Amino acid sequence: MNSRFTMAAHIVAMLAKECDQAREPITSETMARSIQTNPVVVRRLLGDLGRAGLVETKRGARGGVKLARRPETITLRDVYEAVEEGVELFGRHPTEPSAECVVGACVADYLEGVFGRAEAALKKSLEETTVAQMSAALMTRFRETEGAGQAS
Repeated sequence: MNSRFTMAAHIVAMLAKECDQAREPITSETMARSIQTNPVVVRRLLGDLGRAGLVETKRGARGGVKLARRPETITLRDVYEAVEEGVELFGRHPTEPSAECVVGACVADYLEGVFGRAEAALKKSLEETTVAQMSAALMTRFRETEGAGQAS
């Protein structure tokens, strides 16, 4: 897995926060500054999230991006599948292992079972967390760290 899911989760968390506060849409430039990446990277992710029906983009002077659905109805699995669809979670052998080797003859099939179970567990875990839950947890953590910094 690469960092696309992590950045997409960051994006939807920002959008959920803005949704809760009934603010204007957020621009890709604002998101890119928060993620510390190029706005083009954010726009590509937004394209994937938009095709999955998770975000809506408004063009123009007061344009930007908003969630297309309530954060309570979007799971992290939805986000993962929007940006990681078709990407293998685990790398496979770059070439077919030797069938003449006792390990090479069966290691790929064995690992497919292990990888399949691991990916199913990942997706189940992501399915159990909504964007609203993540956003609330992030705000709680921010307040706690902000308070801890002032207590020193």
